[in-house]
Amino acid sequence: AVVSTQSTFFFFFFFFFSSNTLSYHLYLLIIYSCVHNMANPNAPNHNPTLRTKSLVIARDIFAGSVGGIAVTLVGHPFDTLKVRMQTSTLYNGLIDCFMKTIKWEGPLGLYKGVSSPLTGQIFFRANMFLGNAQAQRFLSNNGTRKLTILDYYVAGGFAWGFGTLFECPIDVVKSQLQVQLTKAKTIPGYIAPFNGMVDCARVLVRENGFFGLYQGVLPHVMRNLPAGSVHLGSFELIRHYFADKNNVPVSKLQAYHNLVAGGIAGFLYWFLFFPVDVIKSSMQTDSIKKSERKFKGVGDCAV
Repeated sequence: AVVSTQSTFFFFFFFFFSSNTLSYHLYLLIIYSCVHNMANPNAPNHNPTLRTKSLVIARDIFAGSVGGIAVTLVGHPFDTLKVRMQTSTLYNGLIDCFMKTIKWEGPLGLYKGVSSPLTGQIFFRANMFLGNAQAQRFLSNNGTRKLTILDYYVAGGFAWGFGTLFECPIDVVKSQLQVQLTKAKTIPGYIAPFNGMVDCARVLVRENGFFGLYQGVLPHVMRNLPAGSVHLGSFELIRHYFADKNNVPVSKLQAYHNLVAGGIAGFLYWFLFFPVDVIKSSMQTDSIKKSERKFKGVGDCAV
């Protein structure tokens, strides 16, 4: 199929103005759409007698795992720059942050702390995919009722909210590792306390117990519930718009339709809830020692 001029414009617009959005969410949603078409309870060829529940669940988990690896490898450099800019005044902008990271750490500096999300995203994305699929099956009464657009928004919020249980520890470890260089450049006498993912997790647990891994969990949930709803709900809304416009089932949409839908949905995710993400990053990169923290809570961090 030939990509229309309008679709091409949308693609390049979202590429240039929301690179982190596309890298983290576009690839995820393209994979998601493939799984959704295979296991969608509203799909015309859905036949519970031929698809065992365990097989469908395994498919959701597998696709989520692959999606987690893909979004980490593609999106982590953008995330590193985002977190450093959110938590420090050392940089004058995106380009300055990028150039300083390359100068001080080399290209691999963009992948600082990647081992944590690369390991954890497998579990997080797998559970998010599973949560979204199970929520859709529940809301559709196991495929006997056609899902509404509102249902997709509800399922998306549930999926991301449930996924927070797995994502928060990943983000805490990742963020603590990402800002070590920034702190070394701005805090006299600062010595990086962590040697890697395992060491960081160990120190967090030793200092604050198991829940030390959930530092900043409140703003994390405050972001994920509404943002996840907008993310996956808008993705389905746009896909259904394209399906109706082209008079085809959602499962028969061209790849570029999913590309545009994923880009717009990801853009909305970040554009609407980025302020909450700044609070989340600030609290998750704060000192692991409670007596040395700058922020007492979400309200204190926000002001």
